[in-house]
Amino acid sequence: MDINALFTDEGLRAFTATVRDQHVRDAQQYGQIADIVRRRLEQTPIEGDRWMSKKLRAWKVSRQLKAMQKASGEAASKAEALYATYKNEVLELPQRRAAAEARKLERKQGRQAALGAAVAKSLDKTVTALNTPTEQAPGTVPQARPAEFVTPDNPWNQWPMAAGGEQAPTRTINDYFAKGEGQ
Repeated sequence: MDINALFTDEGLRAFTATVRDQHVRDAQQYGQIADIVRRRLEQTPIEGDRWMSKKLRAWKVSRQLKAMQKASGEAASKAEALYATYKNEVLELPQRRAAAEARKLERKQGRQAALGAAVAKSLDKTVTALNTPTEQAPGTVPQARPAEFVTPDNPWNQWPMAAGGEQAPTRTINDYFAKGEGQ
C-alpha cells in the first residue's frame, strides 16, 4: 500500500471502502457462526444438565461471537467516519476558510459603508444648520449684539471697560480685609 496515496481523496476513499467491506463481511460471518453455535449447543445435552442448562451455556458461548459481530460492525462504521472526518478536516478546510474570510470581509465592508453613511449624514446636518439663516425679516440687515458697558463704580473691577477705558490695578485679598484684625 502506497502511504502517499492514502493522503489523497481517492486513495483514502478506496482504503476506507476496502476496510469497511472487510469488516461488514466479518460481522456477517460472526453473526452466522454465533447462530450455528447457539443452536447446536442448545441441542447438545451434557450429562448432569438441568432443564435450562443447555440454553444458558449456548447463550454464554454465542454471546462472545455476538460481541465480535458488534465490534466488526462498529469498525465498519468507524472506517466511514475516518473518511468523513478526513474530508471535513483536511480536504474541505481551505474552501471553508476562504468562504469564512470572504464573509468576514463582506461584514467589515458593510460596517464601513454604514459608518461612512452615518458620517456623511452628520456632516450634511451640520452644514445645513450652519448655512441656514436665522429668523429675520426679509430685506433687513442683521443686527450685531449691542455692546454692554460696565459702570466704573463696579466694586469688583473684574470686567474690562467696553471702549478702551483704563482699568484699575488688580486688587488682592489684602485690599478687602484689614491687616492684623482678628489676631
